Amino acid sequence: MKDYFMRLFGYDRVANLQILDAIEAAHQPEKPMHLMAHLLAAQQVWLKRCQYQPAYAGPLWPQDWTLQQMKLAVEENTTGWLGYLQNVDDKEWQTNISYQNSRGAKYSDKLSDVLTHVINHGTHHRAQAGQHINLAGLEKLPATDYIFYVREQL
Repeated sequence: MKDYFMRLFGYDRVANLQILDAIEAAHQPEKPMHLMAHLLAAQQVWLKRCQYQPAYAGPLWPQDWTLQQMKLAVEENTTGWLGYLQNVDDKEWQTNISYQNSRGAKYSDKLSDVLTHVINHGTHHRAQAGQHINLAGLEKLPATDYIFYVREQL
């Protein structure tokens, strides 16, 4: 399971950078910038939860992140997630991660479900960002489907 999630977070990195490059090519339209900042901030929230660290202190919907800050966040998030996953042993995949959401509600979810959520959340917001990039005038979006990533890795 470790290798599977490590590959997914590698894909996540590449897809995030591709969308950020598309945002740059479209002259940084506001809505996709906000969506990507949220995606990256949420990854930091979840990583801290999984590591049992104090809650992420920044906004969940950052309004002022620059493209360069987001590219740096992609690299930091990927490094953080891969480092974390490297140390997860086989019995931990079914372990519950207990946390409190931004509204104060308490939850406990299996690590494997949390990781799946983080990856799916990224895919969801990249798709939204892509639609807004198209609306901003960029005619050709990058191919960010997982299968394209896997084919390039072989």
